Amino acid sequence: MTLRKATLILPSLLALAAPAGAEVLSTTNPTIRSFLCVGPGCIDPENPLGDELRLKGNSVRLHFEDDSTTAGRPTGDWRIIINDTVNGGDDYFSIQDVDGNTQPFRVDAGARTDALVVDETGRIGLGTGLPVEDIHVVNSDTPTIRFEQIGGSFGDQTFDIGSNEFGFFIRDVSAGDILPFRLLDGAEDGTLVIETGGRVGINTDDSIGNVDVQAILDVRGDGLFRGTEAMVEVRNTSNVAAARELFRMENNGGSYFTLDNTNSGTAWFFTHENSAPNRFIIADAVTDGAEMSLTADGDLTIQGQLFTAGSCAAGCDRVFDQDYPLPTIAEQAAMMKSLKHLPAVGPTPEDGPFNITAMTGGMLNELEKAHLYIAELEDRVAQLEAERQTIATLSARMTALEAQGTK
Repeated sequence: MTLRKATLILPSLLALAAPAGAEVLSTTNPTIRSFLCVGPGCIDPENPLGDELRLKGNSVRLHFEDDSTTAGRPTGDWRIIINDTVNGGDDYFSIQDVDGNTQPFRVDAGARTDALVVDETGRIGLGTGLPVEDIHVVNSDTPTIRFEQIGGSFGDQTFDIGSNEFGFFIRDVSAGDILPFRLLDGAEDGTLVIETGGRVGINTDDSIGNVDVQAILDVRGDGLFRGTEAMVEVRNTSNVAAARELFRMENNGGSYFTLDNTNSGTAWFFTHENSAPNRFIIADAVTDGAEMSLTADGDLTIQGQLFTAGSCAAGCDRVFDQDYPLPTIAEQAAMMKSLKHLPAVGPTPEDGPFNITAMTGGMLNELEKAHLYIAELEDRVAQLEAERQTIATLSARMTALEAQGTK
């Protein structure tokens, strides 16, 4: 059967009357070759405005009911819903899972053109009709994707991933919109690389685009840490006590690191000398030579004076105190001969290390005792000289008296 009328008004089909008011128009396979309007809102004549099928009413719904009764066949029902039916409700187009009473798909009125596009290759466009990647998001200001955990048994948490003219970022919305990760526009190839095994490379991309991360953390370029609280901490938390290399600087040539006090304007350089004899050098920013240098043979050279914090166990200047038990010269000589070294200095091994600080203090003690002995001997010499002069005078007088007695 063919219905040729341009407009077929069937208001009773979608009326809210009881099923007893339904009317069967055909029990064959009819064809409508023109325009069909269905619903209580249809008028006669209805202007098709280019439509071929129109559902018109104040509660527009299109129900897909699967009445399968064969065991094992799907029977889910679906419904297309247009708008809410209450005052102040929403304007939208949605697909409802009737059996599950959910709306897995919804488009609100006013959605922009190309709000959601799936092209012929399955690529999804959000805001674009020409997606060029699997998911292509377009917006005039900071296109962003939000990840929100809410309403479950776990704590609420929201993260945003977005980008704009300044770069790419991850925003922790739950923590006050902080940006724990940012990738700024213009970053070079290989700025951050994570390789197999968890190795991290920073600025490790070479001139031909190859990435070769050489260590757990491989940093190349101008530096790593900067900020008001920047610091470097290397901590090995192994429970096994063992010597471990925790810091290494390697270079094809000499190397150095700088300690720069920007407040005082002073800087110190710790240097592995580039040329022979490849000394270890400590120097400041003043170009007056190294303050300290150490050769591989252990020769230490300092530009200034050497001060140590050791104590003078031997007494040092106490030898000048009245209560100091100063040995006699004979006692000192006996101790030296018995010990075969200066008592306050201690033995000096020929092929072994010795405590230069303690021995220097001991030598000072022995030197001061020696000067006291010298002064004591000087007094004895002066006394002997006086006695010699007295004897000489008496001898001269005796000689004179003898000469007079012979006359």
